[in-house]
Formats: sequence, C-alpha cells, structure tokens
Amino acid sequence: MPGEATHSTQSKQIKISMQLKETPFIKRIALSVYRIALKEPFKISLGTLSYAENVLVTIQSSGGNTGYGECSPFMTIHHESAGSSFDAGIHIGGKLKGLPLTDIPQFTELMDQEISGHVSIKSAFDIALYDLASQMEDLPLYKFLGGSSLRPLVTDYTVSLDSSEKMAADAMKIKEQGFPVIKVKLGGSYEEDMQRMQSIRSAIGNDIPLRIDANQGWDKVTAMNILRSLEGWNIQHCEEPILKRQWNDLSEIRAASAVPLMADESCFDEKDAELLILHKSCNRINIKLGKSSGFTKALRILRLAEKAGMKIQIGGFLESRLGFTAAAHLAMCSDAIEFIDFDTALMFQSDPVQGGIRYGKNGRIDLPPAPGLGAVIKGISPVRHLEL
Repeated sequence: MPGEATHSTQSKQIKISMQLKETPFIKRIALSVYRIALKEPFKISLGTLSYAENVLVTIQSSGGNTGYGECSPFMTIHHESAGSSFDAGIHIGGKLKGLPLTDIPQFTELMDQEISGHVSIKSAFDIALYDLASQMEDLPLYKFLGGSSLRPLVTDYTVSLDSSEKMAADAMKIKEQGFPVIKVKLGGSYEEDMQRMQSIRSAIGNDIPLRIDANQGWDKVTAMNILRSLEGWNIQHCEEPILKRQWNDLSEIRAASAVPLMADESCFDEKDAELLILHKSCNRINIKLGKSSGFTKALRILRLAEKAGMKIQIGGFLESRLGFTAAAHLAMCSDAIEFIDFDTALMFQSDPVQGGIRYGKNGRIDLPPAPGLGAVIKGISPVRHLEL
C-alpha cells in the first residue's frame, strides 16, 4: 500500500542519516517574497487577484543539499498574506535551524507546537524539507513519498468569474487550446450563475465536461436549486458550494444533488477529512499542499479518502511551477487521485522556475524523474528577503 511504502521510506531515511559520520543538520534557511503578474485578473467569489505574491523557503543542509518550497497564501482562505507568512516563517525557521535532518514528519509536529495556524507557510517549509530528504536518499520525491511509477497527468483550465459573455468567450478559447476539461468559477445568484452556465454551454456545446466551483458563494437554497438545474449538463463535480463549516447543510445538499460535491476550503487537514466523511458531506476531496501544511498531512487525508472509497483531486492556489511540481509528486502516490487542477502557473506572465513539471498539448503534464523535487526558482528579484 502507498501508506506502508511511505512509512518504510521515511524509516530508511532515519537509518541512513544515522549511519553517516555526521548526521546532516539544517544549516541555513532563506525566506523570499516574490511577485509575478498574471496575464489577466483571476476572479473568484472570494476576491480578485492581478498578481501572485508567493513565499519561497530555501533550506540548506550541512551536507550541501538545498531544498525548495513555495506557498501562495490567500487572505480569504488561509487568513494569511505573503507578509504574515514571511513573519511566521522567521519564527519557524529560527526553531528549525540547527536541527538534525532525520524524521521529516516530526518537523510537522514541531511547527504545529510552535505556532498555530499559518498552514500556508508551513507547507513551504514542509515541501523544502521533503525535497532535502528525498535528495539525501537519491530518490525522486514521489518515490520517497511511496509512489511507485510516473504517469502523465492532465489538467483542466479555469474560466474566471466574470460576465456571462466574457466567461463564454474564455471557455471557447480553452476548448480551442485542447484542454479536455474546463473548470468554471461561480458563486453569484441563481439567475447570474445559470446565465453564465447557459452562455458557456451555448458556446462550447455539451460534450466537454465541466467542473464548477462556487468557492462558498452560495447559500443552501441557491446551491440546491442550481445543482438541480444543472443535472444532465455533463458536470464532473461542484467544489465548495456553501460556507465551509456548514457540515449538516453540505450533507443535505449532497443527498439531493445529482452533481457530486467536492470539499475544498472545508478540508485543510486529516481532522477536517474525518468530519467530512463522518457527516457524509461530500463525494470527493480536493487536496492542496497549501491547505494541508504540506505532504505529511496531505498523505493522511489521502489515506482516509482511500479507506472511504473517495476520488481525490490535487490542486493548488497561485503557485508557480515549483509549487505544482510538488503537487505532481503527490499525485503519483495513489490510484484514488483522478482529478488534476494545475492550471494557474500557466496564467503567469513570466516563469521563474528551472526544472519541474512540463506542460504539453491538451492539458498534459509530465514530471521528470529527477532526485528530490527537481525544481528551483531563479532569475527573479524578491520584494523581501531574509537569511537565517
């Protein structure tokens, strides 16, 4: 099982580290905030963004390896900004610097003990630590996590929330580019969102499947009415229709809807996943490293979803290809992972990443089999930087 492979890999890492003449330790940590403009504003029901403002964490070991991790905090989802993540990262980095690189999940527990919340910046540290650990094992990160082989991934592409005319035109462009699935941002009134959907379907036809995402923008009645109206519209699933903590209402919507529900903002960690499964609040779960504090908790969510027979989507926020390379490694770890949402890096005006995933035709994504994460960010000037 993937979970067993992950455990044995981490145990092997401890033994190898202990056999070295000197156990490698965290020698240097750097934090950088960088901004990259988007090709056009990205609009969802929770707000509009015109650029990505992300935090890069770089961790160097005494053995000479360097690990990279990235986070993309959303104030309306994480209650974090790049600035607050950077400040929290100073505290976290001060606690981690000098510690031996042995059991990576122990760093997850240490970060939670030291500071509450701040899951976005914790994910950047976690990714960088796993990058280091898998380099020390001379393994691609997906194998260190328990995955056995590479497979091509296929991403959707998102239609941002806008007027029905603009959304229909954008959907047509996406179809013409060859993406096999289109994701549609909603979250307005019943009349507004049904007009948006009707315009999109009139433009692209009914053959190409859609994924819809309200980002908590509806109330229960609106959600039930829209999902009932969209029956037979070739909708793969609906993400986060209502406010994330309304477990019982989500259960009622799921029971009445022919469109499968996917939990996103309502599932940050394994405790959230347990509640969603217990309340029968969703059919599927969207795992994002930026919500789960990184790989350690993401794998716990994945194990729970597998046990419950749920299909999984791996997604992200506004990370660069580095962040989505990390997500791609996670996507290799379970057959339950059926849906991929890695499109936002394609929305950047420039690409500062060397190595990492490669985007191909028709939404195809390939992950090179390099040791560790296999991606670095270079050639961009940070707006804020600190070395610890």
